[in-house]
Amino acid sequence: MTSWPAWIRWGLVLPLLTLNLFVIRQLLLPLAPFPGLFLTAALIAFLLDIPCRWLTGRGMRRWVAIVLVTLATIGALVFAALTLVPLLIEQLGQLINALPGLLLAAQEWVNRLQEWAAIRGLPTEFGDLSSDLLSRASAVASQLSQSLLSILGATLGTTINTVIVLVLAVFFLIGGESITKGLARWLPDAWRSLVTSTLARTFRGYFGGQVLLALILALGQIVVFTLLKIPYGVLFAVLIGFTTLIPYASALTIVAVSGLLAFQDPSTGLETLVAAIVVGQIVDQVIQPRLMGSIVGLQPAWLLIALPLGAKAGDLYGLGELLGLLLAVPVASCLKTFVDAWAERQGIHAVVSNAVVSEVSAGQE
Repeated sequence: MTSWPAWIRWGLVLPLLTLNLFVIRQLLLPLAPFPGLFLTAALIAFLLDIPCRWLTGRGMRRWVAIVLVTLATIGALVFAALTLVPLLIEQLGQLINALPGLLLAAQEWVNRLQEWAAIRGLPTEFGDLSSDLLSRASAVASQLSQSLLSILGATLGTTINTVIVLVLAVFFLIGGESITKGLARWLPDAWRSLVTSTLARTFRGYFGGQVLLALILALGQIVVFTLLKIPYGVLFAVLIGFTTLIPYASALTIVAVSGLLAFQDPSTGLETLVAAIVVGQIVDQVIQPRLMGSIVGLQPAWLLIALPLGAKAGDLYGLGELLGLLLAVPVASCLKTFVDAWAERQGIHAVVSNAVVSEVSAGQE
C-alpha cells in the first residue's frame, strides 16, 4: 500500500486536530466544574508527592510517608485558617472601607496633573479621565463588597468542592503510580518513556518550585511590610506571593499595590515599591536558581504567548482562566520538549545544522 504524499498528510493535521479539540470541549463543558477539580487535585497530589518521595528515599515506607505528609498538610491548613485567614479578611474589609478616600486622593492627583499641564501649555483634557476613574473605581468597590457577601453565601459549595479536591488529591497520591502506568500504556512504545518522564519532571519541578518560592516570597514580604508598618501589609504580601505562581504577574501586582498606596501617601508607596522589589530580587537571584534551575526552558517571548493562550483554553474548556494560566507554562514546556524530540528523530535538527555549517564554510572560502 502506497503512503499518501507529505503535503496531504500535513494538510489533514490541522482539520483533524481542530475536530478533536472541538469534541473534547463538547465532552468537558457539561461536566464543569469537575474537570477543573480533577486537575486541581492532580496538581496538589504532584506537590504532596515531593515530600513523600523525600521521606521514602530515606527509608520510610510509602504509606507512612503519605499519612505524615497528609496530616502535616491538614495541620498547616487549619493553622492558616485560624491565624492568617481572619487577618486577611480584616485587612480586606479595611481596604474596601478606605477605597473612597483613596479614590478622592486619586482624583486630586489627576487635578494636580491637569494644573501642571495647563501651566506648561500642554493638553489638559483630564476632566473626563478623572470622572471616569472615580466612577469605575466606585463600581469596583461596590462589586467587592457584594462579592464578599456572595462568598459568604457560597461557603457551603466552596467547602464541598474543597473537600472533593482534597479527597481526590489523597487518592491520586496513593494510586498515582498505577494510574500513570495505566495511562502510559496507551502511548506508543517509542514515546512512552519520554512523555511520562517529561510530564513528571516538568510538572513536579515547576509547581513544587513555584509554590515554595511563593511561600518564601509571601513570608519575606510579610516580615518586611510589618517592620515598615505598611498599611494592609499582610494582605498585599499574600497577594504578591500568590501572583508569583503566574510569570510576570507579581511584578504587575507590586506596581498596582505601590500605586494604590502612593495615592494616599507617596512615601509609603515608594517604600512598598522598593521593599517589594528588594525582597523579590533576593528570592529570584538567590533562591530560585537553586530550586528550579532551567526546568521550563522557554524564552520570555514564548511565555508571553503561552499565558494568554492558556487562559483562553481554560475558559473554553470549562477549567477556568486561573487554572489555565497556572498550567500554561508547564504545558508549553512539555510541548516544546516533545516537538524537539520529534524533530530530532526526523533528522530536522541535523539537516539544519549541516546547512548552517555549509553556509559558514562557503562564506569563509
